Amino acid sequence: MGEAKRRPQNSSAREAGGGVQAGTSPGVIAEGSRAAFPPNTGNSIRLAANTGCTLHLVGRLGFDLSEPRLKRAGLDYHDMARVRLHADLPACLAAIGPTRLFVIETDGGRTHAEVQFRPGDSLLFGRETSGLPEALNAQLPAGHERLRIPMQSGNRSLNLSNAVAVVVYEAWRQNGFAIRTPPAAGGA
Repeated sequence: MGEAKRRPQNSSAREAGGGVQAGTSPGVIAEGSRAAFPPNTGNSIRLAANTGCTLHLVGRLGFDLSEPRLKRAGLDYHDMARVRLHADLPACLAAIGPTRLFVIETDGGRTHAEVQFRPGDSLLFGRETSGLPEALNAQLPAGHERLRIPMQSGNRSLNLSNAVAVVVYEAWRQNGFAIRTPPAAGGA
């Protein structure tokens, strides 16, 4: 589906999800089928711009990428972030290419802090309200690992964009906060 530019296309007709992936920052993939919170996507766009990773949005988002709440959350970072749109998770993973895939869910065996992240790793986040749908779990490639973010017992989940920030910054920290060269005007 390509790269979202200054005027992102309406994605309300596609299934949704998302992620980020690039360079020395991890790639983030967020499954957002009918995502109900445009500000989470705006916050993730801002995070991608500030950390140098690529945000991969997968499937139907349930809102238009030009929606005012999304733009407000992303402020003026939309043009500085690399955002890619994909019809489904297999198309996203094919576009990313070979990668170590970490699925961030509450049932992960290890915490995100126990992993040695490497450049080119990808992080997949499920829906804030329900995690990854079972159909998507069935599409995950062999060798992926499920991780969790520590929380107080009895709590359900973190806000999605907060969870993305926690794990992306840990992975980026482990890789020395390497700075990628900004793309040329009009480039990826």
